[in-house]
Parts: sequence; C-alpha cells; structure tokens
Amino acid sequence: MLFDTHAHYDSRQFDADRDAVLSALPGQGVELVVNPGCDLESSRKAVALAEQYPFIYAAVGVHPEDCGGWQDSHVDELRRLAGASKVAAIGEIGLDYYWKDNPRELQQKVFRAQMALAEELGLPVIVHDREAHGDSLAIVKEFPLVRGVFHCFSGSVEMARELVDLGWMLSFTGVLTYKNARKAVEAAQAVPLDRLMVETDSPYMAPVPHRGERCHSGLVAHTCARLAEIKGISAEECARATLENGKRFFQISV
Repeated sequence: MLFDTHAHYDSRQFDADRDAVLSALPGQGVELVVNPGCDLESSRKAVALAEQYPFIYAAVGVHPEDCGGWQDSHVDELRRLAGASKVAAIGEIGLDYYWKDNPRELQQKVFRAQMALAEELGLPVIVHDREAHGDSLAIVKEFPLVRGVFHCFSGSVEMARELVDLGWMLSFTGVLTYKNARKAVEAAQAVPLDRLMVETDSPYMAPVPHRGERCHSGLVAHTCARLAEIKGISAEECARATLENGKRFFQISV
C-alpha cells in the first residue's frame, strides 16, 4: 500500500470529479493521502476533505505564492484550523524565488511566523523551496525544535545531507521519473531510505508515462517504483518503507 504525502485535492482541477477520483484511490493501492493547504481557504477545504474521507489527512498553511495578503491575525486562524483532529502538519509553507509576485522579505516573514506556530503546536512542517535553497535552510535552522519535510526536493546532495543531519525528511514527486532529473536522483541516492517519502503534488507533476496529464494519487506508484530502482530494492519494499516513514513523520497510527 502507498502513501501519497502531498496532494492538492482542494484544487479546482478536481471540481468536476473529485469524489470519483478520491473514492477510487483505495482500489489503486493508496492507503493514505496528506492534502496541504496553500492559503486559508484551501486549508479549510483540506480539513473538510479529511473529515469526509477516512484515508485523507490535512495540513494547514499559507504558501509563499499566496502570501501577498498576509496579516498577522492569519496565524490565529491557522492555529484554530490546526486543532482539527486530522491535521497532521503545518504546510505548505516556505519560500519561492522563482515567481516575483511577493517580496522575499514578506515570504520570509510568513515562513518564520508559521515555523513558530508549528513549534508552538508540536507539529511537523511541509516546506516548499523553489530557487531559495540557502534562505530556506537558514530559516529552518532558526527553529531547531521543528522537524519537517522538504517536499518535491530540488536541492543539492549537500543540502539533502544537511537536512538529514538536522532530523528532516525529503519527499520526491514524479519529477524523479523524468529524464532530466539528475539532481533529484543524486539526492535520493545519497539519503537513507528511512528519511524518504513519495508524493504526487497532484494535480501537478504526473510521473512518466503520464507526464502532462492531470495527476492523482494512484500515480504515486510510478514514483515509488523509480525510487526503488534508485535504492536497489523492490517496489514492494519501497512502498512499505515510504508508507511507514510517512506514518511516523505525520504521527498517523492507523
């Protein structure tokens, strides 16, 4: 059974057939899914989906691309949402320097505020880091009591090893199956299996042979199979290990 540790089923791309897609997942070998929020509204939707489907858990947070309207009072709403029984993390939070819409200083402020909230609540964090590796790592180090995962990891082998030394996890999407995924493959090779998770980032980043299609959690099997090849183990062993890693990280006991 598989654990898709990062999927956005609150996305409007699932509005036409959300229930059909989600109801089919257990039959496709998917045991668990974590749905992170990207702003307050999508965080509310993530919590609602977790209440509706027994295999879905939620994370709540404000993504760096969505932090333009940030107010300090938003921490209070995130704290309230995080009190729901199936909220497993604060996320998706972090830094994104690829898009220029939100100033770096604002992104960093919002990131720190949510790291502090995670520390207060004793929850792990799900970090988005795009072209901001140095600053992301620096802010993480400001909060030594917080543990988390860098989702869709795109950093160097050296950064991967440093995160592992800090007690963090790495997660890989379908990008791991792409021909140009050299950095991701090298990072996955360098990190112990017990620090790795798999994800789809649905509806984005569908793995080969479905690249370009709308992604869903059933396709995480392709990423898991590729990770198994990289680690020199069977797909079944990789699925079992990444499932247990995810359950441990998110403190899910089912």
